[in-house]
Amino acid sequence: MGFLREQDKQYLRQKFEAELEKPVVLLFFKKSLGCDYCEDEEKLLKELAELSDKIEVVVKNVVTDKAEAEKYRIHDAPALAILQKEDDGTWKDFGMRYFGIPAGYEFSALIESIVLASTGRSGLPPDIEEQIKDIDKEILIYVFVTPTCPYCPRAVLTAHRFAVANPNIYGYMIEAMEYPDWANKYHVHAVPKIVINDIVEFEGAYPEPFFAEKIKEAAALTK
Repeated sequence: MGFLREQDKQYLRQKFEAELEKPVVLLFFKKSLGCDYCEDEEKLLKELAELSDKIEVVVKNVVTDKAEAEKYRIHDAPALAILQKEDDGTWKDFGMRYFGIPAGYEFSALIESIVLASTGRSGLPPDIEEQIKDIDKEILIYVFVTPTCPYCPRAVLTAHRFAVANPNIYGYMIEAMEYPDWANKYHVHAVPKIVINDIVEFEGAYPEPFFAEKIKEAAALTK
């Protein structure tokens, strides 16, 4: 039995048909032991791939495919990198990551992130893109979430929009319950919690102008 209802599949088929442009690779990293949700996430991603010929799932093992995992900054599983497949067959990485299964409310963010990777357009207002286009320092945006948080997908998607807009920016969704060590390190007591370069942090799904100011603040403080 699959994860998606038939009505969901129909909606997604239509959405993918209308909005996907270039093919997308869902590069999924799993491991054999100590991963409660790896099997479920792999099945979910493969269900999505069945809904569009522009979605491809590539499965790797974070332990045995260590070099590949390190290339995409994956240190544990389950983890997902969403990539654009270019005309020459190479993969373009926009820095969008999901650490933990994108279930519950986060499923909607996953779908929109797939569209972002396919189009290569951030969807940010032009003035916001202008503000962050010249950032030349690496910016890591951690967005801590839980599946039951209705405000978290907006924060994740905002981080991913900024990642698409500037190749120096990376947006990581981190499911706090699946990655408790990570959550404890950053004192996550409420979600969404956003941490940028270990310097700037805040809680809540704020609008893009606020997010842009925090990114610029982190860039200015980063040595």
